[in-house]
Amino acid sequence: MVRDRAVTVDPEGVTVASGERIAADHVVLATGSGYPYPAKTDTESSAEALERLHATHKELADAPRVLIVGAGPVGLELSGEIKAVWPDKRVTVVDPAGELVPGFEPGLREALHGQLDALGVDVRLGTALTEEPPIGPARGGTFTVGTTGGPITADIWFRCHGARVNGGFLGDALAAALTPQGRVRVTEALTVEGHERVYAVGDITDLAEAKMAGYALQHAEVVARNIVARERGERPAATYRPSPVPSILLPLGPEAGVGQFPTPDGTTLLPPEAVARYKGADLFTGRFVELFGVDRQP
Repeated sequence: MVRDRAVTVDPEGVTVASGERIAADHVVLATGSGYPYPAKTDTESSAEALERLHATHKELADAPRVLIVGAGPVGLELSGEIKAVWPDKRVTVVDPAGELVPGFEPGLREALHGQLDALGVDVRLGTALTEEPPIGPARGGTFTVGTTGGPITADIWFRCHGARVNGGFLGDALAAALTPQGRVRVTEALTVEGHERVYAVGDITDLAEAKMAGYALQHAEVVARNIVARERGERPAATYRPSPVPSILLPLGPEAGVGQFPTPDGTTLLPPEAVARYKGADLFTGRFVELFGVDRQP
C-alpha cells in the first residue's frame, strides 16, 4: 500500500508525487469522482475530516431552516437523515428538474413523493437559484437567496450536485480513451479501450448507467476475475453489461426510503422496510467495515 498522489498513470505503471515510479503488469483506474462537501471531504486527513464534520453537525443542529440545492439521491438522502434526527426542522429541497429521479418506475416516484410529504420535506421542482447564497455551503448563518420560484430564507445550505470525474492524472496514452465528458471508454471486459491490461471501474467509466457504488462493486468483481484469469494463463472471460433496468436504494432516514431492482420477472419496487434493512439502517457502513477488515469507530 503506497499512500501518495498519482501524478501520471500510463499502461505500464504509475508515477507518484514523490517521484517514485511503480511498474505494473495490470493497472486499474478506480479514482471515482469529486463531490461537494459533506458528501465527500476536501482533505486527505481523516482527523481534519472528522473535525470539520463535527463542526458542520453542530452548525446544522443549531439551524432551524435548511436549504438543500439538488434533488438527486444525495440531496434527498440528506433531507431524510436531517428529518429523522430533527423532525421539526424546516427542510427545503430545490432543483430545476421537472421530476424526481427520472428514468425510474412511476410507482417509485409516487412513493418517494409520498414519503417526503409525510416527513415534511418541502420539495420544489422546476426551481433554480438565481444567485449564490451569501454564506458558503455547510456553514451556519441566516440568509435569504433568490430562486426562480421566489426568495427562500434559511440558516444553512448544502450543495448536493456537481460530481467531477477524477481523471486529470492520465498520461497521453490513456487520455486518448477519454470522452468529452472526461470518462474513459471501456470494453465489456472493463479494459480501457486500446489497452488490454488497463482496467477501469466506477465513476470514471463511460458506461451508460448511473454512477453508484453498487455498480462499482460489480465492476470490481469482473476486473478481479479477469486479472486472475490472465495471471493463470487463461483467457479473461468475465464481462459487464449495464442493466436496462436501473437500480437504486434511496433511504430517507433509517426507517424510510424507496428502492428498485431488476429481477427475472421484471422490475421490483422495494418497500421502506427492505430499503431500511439493506441500506438505511447504517448507510452501508457495516458492509464496508467488514469488507475492509477495519475496526468500527465510535
